[in-house]
Amino acid sequence: MSLPNDTLSAAYEAMTPGSARLAAKARELFPSGLTHDSRHFDPYPIYVTKAQGPVKWDVDGNKYVDYFGGHGSLLLGHNHPEVMTAVHAAFDRGTHFGACHETEILWAELVTQMIPSAERVRFTSSGTEATLMALRLARAFTGRSKVVRFRGHFHGWHDHMASGYSNHFDGSATAGVLEGIADHVLMADPNDEAGIERLFSDHKDIAALILEPTGASFGKMPIAPPFLTHLRDITRQAGTILIFDEVVTGFRVSSGGVQKAVGITPDLTTLAKILSGGLPGGAVVGRKDILDLLDFKVTKALGREKIGHQGTFNANPVSAAAGVATLTILKDSDACERANAFASTLRANLNEVLEDEQVKWAVHGSYSGLHIFTNPDGDDIVPSKFDAARYIPRIIDKSRHDGMPVKARMGLLVNGVDVNTGPSGWVSATHGAEEMALTVEAFRATIRSLKREGEIGV
Repeated sequence: MSLPNDTLSAAYEAMTPGSARLAAKARELFPSGLTHDSRHFDPYPIYVTKAQGPVKWDVDGNKYVDYFGGHGSLLLGHNHPEVMTAVHAAFDRGTHFGACHETEILWAELVTQMIPSAERVRFTSSGTEATLMALRLARAFTGRSKVVRFRGHFHGWHDHMASGYSNHFDGSATAGVLEGIADHVLMADPNDEAGIERLFSDHKDIAALILEPTGASFGKMPIAPPFLTHLRDITRQAGTILIFDEVVTGFRVSSGGVQKAVGITPDLTTLAKILSGGLPGGAVVGRKDILDLLDFKVTKALGREKIGHQGTFNANPVSAAAGVATLTILKDSDACERANAFASTLRANLNEVLEDEQVKWAVHGSYSGLHIFTNPDGDDIVPSKFDAARYIPRIIDKSRHDGMPVKARMGLLVNGVDVNTGPSGWVSATHGAEEMALTVEAFRATIRSLKREGEIGV
């Protein structure tokens, strides 16, 4: 949808009156009218009624090529027939047994076959719960208290991970978090080998180092591959538990995650999203000797205190069914490779648009991700040669919810494409030639609209 005589904001409001009405109701019920911070969007977010494959429709009947992708959980696209058949069959058997069931075993078997680090599995209800458990296991196993994390990396919203993602980059406690907890989290800069070495030299009580192995926000702030090797070496030497947070990248970068793609095996891995086929679910997996701290018999034999772990919806049978169906497809197909290839071509095509339009932005990313760098400082960059790693200090401190990123996303929405407000997106294995053409045209129309409105210099 292109409305050249209107501003993008006017066009957006004209095409989404139903979303506006629902947003007004939501603001009377939820803080900011939201159930997830990442859906914050001014003047209001879209409300979606259905989706299929790589597209979705809002309450006003507008169709969008979807790169929000269930927050990255839908590598197989919306409503994959084999996954949905498995889910419907699971619903018919019962949604919750309050008991063990065979599907959780099948699910765990697939995880251990596909993820190199997965000697044992513990299912959770979310990625946040998985990273929480991974850190607790690491502290209990090592008898140490401190955790190293990287500025800009997201590991859920529990207390140990609240600082350093979008604010409090000095590691100080965020609202509601005890200072004593924040004091045990050491902040580091991505790709800074010397800085990591200083931390390990100064602190001998580091239990764990956790990171997103492609870099923050699925490579928006990329990690250099040699840096992963350095982290594996220094943590092994220090007796520190290396945790790959593969909540986003697990089963997406490859069928075995980043660790399979780069050949570096962490001690623990956290998983969610694709793990459960777009339904709620997560897991912490890794070395048997570490996860044995959850085992009744092993801890009793060792004379150690068992780590308690409950969770009403751990390995829920419906999520397990979706997970088994999804992982089986990924294990036996080239879905990851197809999504990666589409994303690579899309990034190149969008950079061609930028160069044609003489706009010094850049579209970058790796594997099946894409990120739009809107160049807030007006640097002289060549879109197709952009090196995002050099810009991490500037990317990390920019708001995700205002300014040009929001305007760019609005332009894409008006023209029939949905990304998150990064602006970033996840590609699925169902995106094809039609979605490619629509996305490139929507991006070109957005750039031209922003030029007309004086938002981008000509």
